[in-house]
Amino acid sequence: MRIDRIELRQIQLPLVHFFETSFGRTTVRRILLLRAECAGVTGWGEATCGESPLYNYETPETAWHILSDFLIPGTLGRDLAGPGEIASRFKPIRGHNMAKAALENALWDIEAQQKGVALSRLIGGTLKEIPCGVSIGIQNSVEELLDKIQVELSAGYQRIKIKIKPGWDVDVLERVRERFPRIVLSVDANSAYSLADLDHLKSFDRFNLLMIEQPLHWNDIIDHAALQRELKTAICLDESIHDADDARKAIEAGACKIINIKLGRVGGFTSAKQVHDVCRARHVPVWCGGMLESGVGRAHNIAMSTLSGFTLPGDVSASRRYWREDIIDPEVTVSPNGTIRVPQAPGLGYTPSLERIERAAVRKESFA
Repeated sequence: MRIDRIELRQIQLPLVHFFETSFGRTTVRRILLLRAECAGVTGWGEATCGESPLYNYETPETAWHILSDFLIPGTLGRDLAGPGEIASRFKPIRGHNMAKAALENALWDIEAQQKGVALSRLIGGTLKEIPCGVSIGIQNSVEELLDKIQVELSAGYQRIKIKIKPGWDVDVLERVRERFPRIVLSVDANSAYSLADLDHLKSFDRFNLLMIEQPLHWNDIIDHAALQRELKTAICLDESIHDADDARKAIEAGACKIINIKLGRVGGFTSAKQVHDVCRARHVPVWCGGMLESGVGRAHNIAMSTLSGFTLPGDVSASRRYWREDIIDPEVTVSPNGTIRVPQAPGLGYTPSLERIERAAVRKESFA
């Protein structure tokens, strides 16, 4: 495999509805897309950074810098055994996993097309249909939240996740459970609490939650282990897990009972499969988290979710929940039973619309 050309584009897409977490509110996404060419075959990747360095330290600007000044020059024109080799080549560059994932995942797309197989099959996936949940942000009122939950349940989604923060948690959960006593429900704190909130967090046990996701510091394992010993509810780690070694340490420390795998956070398919294998060997379920991706990132998430250890519904939901018009054909749709049928065409299985991407682009650079 020899990459002949790479293009970076930053696009701007307004969300259908604002999305609010403990970090703040997002109304427009600035998304970095990468297009790679190899012997006439084109592959796509997405850097799933937030607009601000709040989820982690990466932003579209840092990803552009790392890609254009380091990762792309180290890739163009080199003979590669396959996309997995990129991960080892990038290892000396510390961090910047979302930038790395954008390039590596585009090469997986190319290899799947060259071999005439679906990307999901190339990475070792076995599921032909994946279960879907939704992530619902903090709303202007509890009534708005209850209405949105009803809409998503009516659409068939199998798990509801709501964002929480101090002041928007126990009272809200009481209202949700009063109206929806039997739904599969989880919460995501995005590191909004500390061990000083132990008694408060213990009160979550009465709500019969599937999990509480990342309640404590974004890079912590030790305090999560102390908290998990005090909770009946399973802790799920997200921001704390950057690679397979983090997953192993967290599981051995008893810091969590579930792990959320995000392709960007762990650096691409090679690392994601390693995290998956560590968890599966230790009987820890995993699921795919979302970062308000465009259709390109969403298609990669669908492929990853076909690995056998992904036994819980992920945040891979329909394009129309986020965008008036996605940048792929066909758009991602969810069945009335809350599932996505995995495409079997070679590569991603979805075709990026260059016309729509160019229309949304605010910055572009080519490397050859």
